[in-house]
Amino acid sequence: METKEAIINNYNHSITLTERKNLLITGVKKIVNFDSEEFLLETIMGFLVVKGEELELVKLDTLSGNVSIKGLIKGFSYMDDNKKEKEGNSVFNRLFK
Repeated sequence: METKEAIINNYNHSITLTERKNLLITGVKKIVNFDSEEFLLETIMGFLVVKGEELELVKLDTLSGNVSIKGLIKGFSYMDDNKKEKEGNSVFNRLFK
């Protein structure tokens, strides 16, 4: 039997944004942190930061790695953690500079 981590790693990663109000993300390993203005997600392609206003978690499917977020989406970006190993900085240190 495959572990949850192995199952999620077999899925593709995609982001679908509809009218800047609804965001569907696949290939999510875990939600690290979230509030009404920012989500930090660990995906199979790296850490993803979603920023916006009045953000709410609509759906979390941990088995298939799908997350649905609603609210005003202002932007999202990936955090490159390749430098982490060289510089000794954690992802969180770069987030809260």
